[in-house]
Formats: sequence, C-alpha cells, structure tokens
Amino acid sequence: MAADPRRRLRRIVDGLGLEADDRVLEIGCGHGVAAEMVCERLTGGRYTAVDRSEKMIAAAKKRNSAHLRSGRAEFIVGELEDLNLGDRRFDLIFAVRVGLFHREPAWAEGLVSPWLAPGGRILGFYDTPG
Repeated sequence: MAADPRRRLRRIVDGLGLEADDRVLEIGCGHGVAAEMVCERLTGGRYTAVDRSEKMIAAAKKRNSAHLRSGRAEFIVGELEDLNLGDRRFDLIFAVRVGLFHREPAWAEGLVSPWLAPGGRILGFYDTPG
C-alpha cells in the first residue's frame, strides 16, 4: 500500500527545523501541501514557492489562498535555471522529490545558493514513491 503523502510531507516539514521568522524557498511545490504546513508555522516569516508547472502553481495557490491573502506566501511559475529572485535571501531552501536535486545535487545547490542568507541551509529530500 502506498504511503500517505500528507504524512510523508508532515515528517519532512517537521524535520526542517523552521523558526517562526524564517524566509523559506521551496523548489517544486507541486500541489502546495508542504507549503500549507510550512506557512502554518511562520508568524513573521515568509514562504516563496517556485514550480515550472502552471497547473501545480494554480493548485498550490488555491490550497493556500489564506496564506496568499495574508502576504505570508507567494507562488511563482518558472524554471529554476531561468529564475531571477533579485536580492531576496532565504534562511531555508528546500526541495522534495525534485529530480535535479537528486541527480545533480551540486549543480542544483549552485543554482540556488545565491539566494541563501548567511547561515542558511539547503535541504533536498528524495524518496521513491510508494
């Protein structure tokens, strides 16, 4: 029997070591399930998500509409390789089941490291479905 994806993502989010004021970037947010869990923990922080799929961003925005309205979350359609986040910096950058972080972690980390705040962390999680 396949593992419950919410339970799996809950374990991952529980292990992120989030602080209430963290600035968080998620690469490949999918339907926004982890986004919802992260945003629930942020009181002064901010969550940004990037996904290359317009369909996934639309689903994530719908799931997290309250976090969008509060200004706590934003969702961006884009390819990681072409993404420009300007001078924004993040305390935590994470990705769950994003193949690039599994296949070529050094290259993936190199793409996102310019957005890492001093003392920040990059975490990639990859497990096989089921």
